[in-house]
Amino acid sequence: MPTLSEVARRAGVTSATVSNVLRNRGRVGEETRQRVLEAVEALNYRPHLAARALAEGRAPTLALMVSSIANPFYPEFALAVERSARESGHFVIICNTNDDSIAGRAYLEQIAGNLSEGVLVMNANLDFDDLRATQERGTPVVLCMWERPGDPPGLPCVAVDFRLAGRLAGRHLIELGHERIGAIVGSKPSGIHAPRYAGFADAMRETGRKAYAKSKRHAPDTIAGGYAAARELLERDPALTAIFATNDLPALGAMHAAADLGFDVPRDLSVIGITDIQLARESRPPLTTVAVPTIEAARMAVSLLRELIERPARGEEPSALMCVTSSPELVVRGSTRSVSKKKRKES
Repeated sequence: MPTLSEVARRAGVTSATVSNVLRNRGRVGEETRQRVLEAVEALNYRPHLAARALAEGRAPTLALMVSSIANPFYPEFALAVERSARESGHFVIICNTNDDSIAGRAYLEQIAGNLSEGVLVMNANLDFDDLRATQERGTPVVLCMWERPGDPPGLPCVAVDFRLAGRLAGRHLIELGHERIGAIVGSKPSGIHAPRYAGFADAMRETGRKAYAKSKRHAPDTIAGGYAAARELLERDPALTAIFATNDLPALGAMHAAADLGFDVPRDLSVIGITDIQLARESRPPLTTVAVPTIEAARMAVSLLRELIERPARGEEPSALMCVTSSPELVVRGSTRSVSKKKRKES
């Protein structure tokens, strides 16, 4: 297998010049660039990633840490990250922590700075002290889709206004005439979905309604969690005309529970979620949801991480930057409709 040095000798340049050409970095004249590419083709050279990392003191990869690859949102986000990273000549390593902080710490210790130039963190249940320690060791860290733009985490991040997403969902149900609305929160009371429910509660207060605790359930952020929570809500209060879920998976579970209990969606019960994953578009009926800018957030996260990676070379200190995406948008589909006069009278 040919080496970088052999390519350099054949092209009559240094190994650094070959590296710059292959990674599209630095200033290389067009004639020299063509000579290098011809040598690469003649020798059928293929870069060895580990060797490149050792030679250059940096790896051409980025790490993306997620809490559970079984959640269909994360593969969609990972695909957007991979596409964006590839444009800059990077590969992406997916690290699935399975919501285990110990596994996450092990990933940080073994991958950050060794196999990856930087780390993207997507709700991976990691201790912020561990992330700051990783940053202090020289490996940039960026939090993806931080849910509280008004409360910076002290680490570089890309933020999405999820409180606005919850408010948009609540307003939609209110505008359809719903008054008895149940809520399913896909995290603990102080968990990552708290801002989404806070936005929903904002919408209730803005219209003189109250979000009663008895009509709220905290559940795992899964279809099964949403199913169990919705079943409990509907069995306790069959007069509910709508259910708001803080994510699409629990919303889909709520639709399944409604069907098993004999409720027709949306005639008897409207259901709305947040995120707009592919399953939301493919469910029957299709799920009304508040779409968040997933692709935009992925691109911004990769761009911010690349900027932080390049800063040391320019003699600049990394800072706790926050980038905010465009606003979430309501996507109305078949799972919501105006409350019927009969249901309004019963409630």
